[in-house]
Amino acid sequence: MDIYKIRLKKGDLVIVRAGKDKGKTGKVLNTYPKTNKVTVEGINLAKRHTKPNREHPQGGIVELTRPILVSKVGIYDKELKKASRISYRSVTGGEKKRYYQASGKEIK
Repeated sequence: MDIYKIRLKKGDLVIVRAGKDKGKTGKVLNTYPKTNKVTVEGINLAKRHTKPNREHPQGGIVELTRPILVSKVGIYDKELKKASRISYRSVTGGEKKRYYQASGKEIK
């Protein structure tokens, strides 16, 4: 099984480029390198019928955030107000920093 290189990190602001939630933005909650997917806050919601348990003592219908393919999301550049790709640059001291490819600004 391949492990994919995911350039997105937990906490990055992303915009959905394709699918039913196209144009929506949200923060990355989790990354899954084995399946090449990320979980984004408020994106790809699915309803699940659950029995009463510790998390949901009442049970019923619960909305869950499901993972989405990395290829369907792009990091959101606030300056340009659109999706961008991520590039890397080496800084003195041998450390790599992430940059927006469209604007050239550093990703914080």
